[in-house]
Amino acid sequence: MRCARTGAVALPAVVVVLLAVAGPFLAAHPATEPVDIPYATPSAAALLGTDHLGQDVAGRVLLGGWGLLLLAAVIAVLVTALAAVIGAVAALRPAIGALIERTTDALMLAPPVLAILLVMLSWPESGTIGLVAIAVVVGTPYAARVFAAAAARTAVSGYVEVAVASGERLPYLIFREVLPNLRETVATQLGLRFVEATYLVSTAAFLQLPTSLGETNWALMVRENSAGIMLNPAAVVAPAVAIGMLAVSVNATIGVFGRRMVTV
Repeated sequence: MRCARTGAVALPAVVVVLLAVAGPFLAAHPATEPVDIPYATPSAAALLGTDHLGQDVAGRVLLGGWGLLLLAAVIAVLVTALAAVIGAVAALRPAIGALIERTTDALMLAPPVLAILLVMLSWPESGTIGLVAIAVVVGTPYAARVFAAAAARTAVSGYVEVAVASGERLPYLIFREVLPNLRETVATQLGLRFVEATYLVSTAAFLQLPTSLGETNWALMVRENSAGIMLNPAAVVAPAVAIGMLAVSVNATIGVFGRRMVTV
C-alpha cells in the first residue's frame, strides 16, 4: 500500500520530467517555425493552437522545459549541499556558528529577485553562470539556518561526543556523524530549494535575464503570449501549468522518498 501511494505521488513528477527531457525529440515542429496564423485555435497542425508568432504551442512547451529543469536542479543541489555543510559546521563549532548566523542574517535581508536584477543588469555577460551563482548566494542562508537547527541535536549526541573524544577531525564529524542523520532534512530542503530555484529561474527567464536560456522556455512563453490569452488561452495556460506541476510534483516526490529513507 505504501509503495502504491509513493508511486501515485511520484507519477506527476516523472511525467513532467520525462516530457521536459524528451520534449526536443517529441516536438513536431522546430521552435521558430510558424505553422498557422497568430493565436490560432487548436488544430491537427497545432494541438494547443499557436502563439503570437503563429508557432506551435505544444511543440514549444515540449522544447521549453529542459533548460528550466536543469538549472533549477543544479541550483537546488548546490544550495542544499552548501547549506548542509554550513549548518553542520555551525552546530559543531559554536564560535564559528555565531559568525555564520550573523552572516546569514545579513544575506537573508536581500530579496532574491532584486539581487538577480542588480547583478544581471549590471553584469549581463555573466549569463547562466551568474544566475546560478546569485541563486546559490541568496538561497543558502535560510537553508543553512534550518540545517544548523536540525544538526544542533545531533551535535550533542553521545556518538558525536565519542568521535570528538577520539580526536576525529571536523570533516569526519560533518560527513560521517552529522549529515547521515539529517537525511529527512536534506530531502525536505532539496525539494523546497527546487521550488525556489524554479521560481527564480522562471522569473529571470520571464524578464529575459539572462538571454542564454534557449530559443524557448515556459516562463518566456507566458510573457510573450499574455496579450493574446483571450484568443488562445493555451498559449499562456499550458506553460504556466507546466511550471507549477514541475515545482510541486518534484517537491512532493522528493519529500516522500526522503521520509521513506528515514524509516528504512
